[in-house]
Amino acid sequence: MNFYHRLSSPEKSELDRQIASLDWPLVHQLVQSVVLKPQTWKIPADLSPPTVYPYVPNDASQQEKYRKAFARGEDLLRQGKIAAFVVAGGQGTRLGWDGPKGTFPATPVRQKPLFQCFAEFLVALAKRYGRAIPFYIMTSPINHAATVSFWECHQYFHLNPQQVMFFPQDMLPAISFDGKALLETPASLALSPNGHGGSLLALHKSGALADMQRRGIEQISYFQVDNPIVRCIDPLFIGLHDLDEAQMSSKMLPKAFGKEKLGNFCLVNGKLTVIEYSDLPDSLAEQRLPNGELRFRAGSIALHAMRRDFVESLNDHGFALPYHRAEKKVPCIDPISGQPIKPDKPNAVKMETFVFDALPLTTRSIIYETSRTDEFAPIKAPTGVDSVVSSREITTIRNAEWLLAAGVQIPRRPDGTPDCSIEIAPSFALYPQDVLARKSDIPPISAGDKVYLQ
Repeated sequence: MNFYHRLSSPEKSELDRQIASLDWPLVHQLVQSVVLKPQTWKIPADLSPPTVYPYVPNDASQQEKYRKAFARGEDLLRQGKIAAFVVAGGQGTRLGWDGPKGTFPATPVRQKPLFQCFAEFLVALAKRYGRAIPFYIMTSPINHAATVSFWECHQYFHLNPQQVMFFPQDMLPAISFDGKALLETPASLALSPNGHGGSLLALHKSGALADMQRRGIEQISYFQVDNPIVRCIDPLFIGLHDLDEAQMSSKMLPKAFGKEKLGNFCLVNGKLTVIEYSDLPDSLAEQRLPNGELRFRAGSIALHAMRRDFVESLNDHGFALPYHRAEKKVPCIDPISGQPIKPDKPNAVKMETFVFDALPLTTRSIIYETSRTDEFAPIKAPTGVDSVVSSREITTIRNAEWLLAAGVQIPRRPDGTPDCSIEIAPSFALYPQDVLARKSDIPPISAGDKVYLQ
């Protein structure tokens, strides 16, 4: 603390608050086990692809199971047994957006913010099934106040404020390679979130799990903030998960190519595990079956269903998930001179947990395949893959498919993509089959039109 004596009283108070908020015994343990002893990872000897429930059932027996599963999911919604949980601790910095990522304008016509997309989906579900749905929103200390203020300014987008709970995840200091906590400024530690796995710890520490228990919640639908077309709660997926008595389950996408930047669902010694795309050797990532399909085809998209009591068990005797080492470029100050440092190569370790590390701790887990177009349009960058542009295009393509299935003509460009922008509010349709009942409300669509259906 070479600079502490130079700080103003408010600066000292804020730094003292930061220091007091951290679990220093945990930090010390992680410095010894993660920072000073770099982890090595080896490909397990017993590695195989998992079984997956297909997007479209294979036969009559599976069709019947899907029918029962959807009905089971609907029944759980009617009983008020499911909560929605979004991980929303990030800022929109990469998008050039000054604010929490959940406030970013996402949709192709009305440019609704991501948070509004989720709220409207839950309002429509609640109206359909006659039961309010609790919504838990994990923020970070960086964006917590701005997130709460945003929801208050928009009157919670017609959700009951009593059904919405905000709480921040824990932060950990960035640690230099020699084991020292870094300062971002003379008055502030260099802090970062403890990873998306920390969401399961935050549910416990915030009292959210206790709140769920009080409300009679049995199942949690987990998703991340960057996907405007996500099914915040999917009755079919939750129903399959519940019927199979799974503790934590996942949705997957068939990978577009072997080294696509999606985690790989694998069985390791019989336990479901996610292996990061960067850790799976090319020889396995590109391995093909006789029909030409990727052998390791199941890509993780961070959509999960989990039993509340399973999440509770992860916190029973200290947090159960392991911490991982991430070497990062962390802006900081020189501890002697106080001059700012903007490193051009990694200079520190961030310690992170991954939510999918809970999967090997389950006794039962399922994977359900979903459609890339139907519910995966993440916004991670301004342009390119998984961007603002691609997300709005995917949203329009999905909505055009829904309308086309109901007999609505869609103008097309020469490459076959819709020559228009289409946005369907959840109040208009939650599922493709809902569109047919509202077909008379759909105007003719011409090239270049911006169509909003609500």
